Amino acid sequence: MVEFALPANSKIGTGKAWPKAADAAKTKTFKVYRWNPDDGENPKVDTFEVDLENCGPMVLDALIKIKNEIDPTLTFRRSCREGVCGSCAMNIDGTNTLACTKYLSEIDGEVKVYPLPHMPVVKDLVPDLTQVYAQYASIEPWLKSETPAPERERPQSPEERAKLDGLWECILCFSCSTSCPSYWWNGDRYLGPAILLQAYRWIADSRDEATGERLDQLEDPFRLYRCHTIMNCTKTCPQSLNPAKAIAEIKKLMVERKG
Repeated sequence: MVEFALPANSKIGTGKAWPKAADAAKTKTFKVYRWNPDDGENPKVDTFEVDLENCGPMVLDALIKIKNEIDPTLTFRRSCREGVCGSCAMNIDGTNTLACTKYLSEIDGEVKVYPLPHMPVVKDLVPDLTQVYAQYASIEPWLKSETPAPERERPQSPEERAKLDGLWECILCFSCSTSCPSYWWNGDRYLGPAILLQAYRWIADSRDEATGERLDQLEDPFRLYRCHTIMNCTKTCPQSLNPAKAIAEIKKLMVERKG
């Protein structure tokens, strides 16, 4: 029998409220998703009142302040704090982005912070990335060439190098893939925009000699063609890249080689 309601163990409840400090003059409210796999309880949303007078300008600064000064059990990933590692990707104010580059001043009212959507959660704001990394490995993201390696570098013209712009900058934060409805429903077979952009990065590289092999691996009703050009991926990318364009370029190459 079809069940249209959420399972009982997935319904989000109201968590603990942490009031502002007595001497706090300028505060902002944070609604943060909490889930601990060890306590057997449903997910909850905790409320934190954070003093912005003693806090950095980014959402990540506020999360670190919460962990350091209010609730040390709060769990999230972070590393570089410069928008280049992708570790702190999460859903902030309804949009997938990086906590380290999202300004608090850009958010009106309370700040809602959730893990990346439609991903298994390890704890609190930490998604399980096992599947997407396995998909990344499946495209063999390294240079493949039968030509003997030169004594120095493999040369590229400026025009050939320019074709990689908008591709190599991807930091594998997976904000795009987790914003894609096609990936939500077919993530076990559809590679998703992040992985397909990475696949095109090697297809477009003039030094790589495995274009045919790479296209063969993508020639599948699900691995590539579940993309319906919804464009959520391009809209949400914190690096301002265009995964949808990369996917379209792969599809174009598929057509051209059949012509």
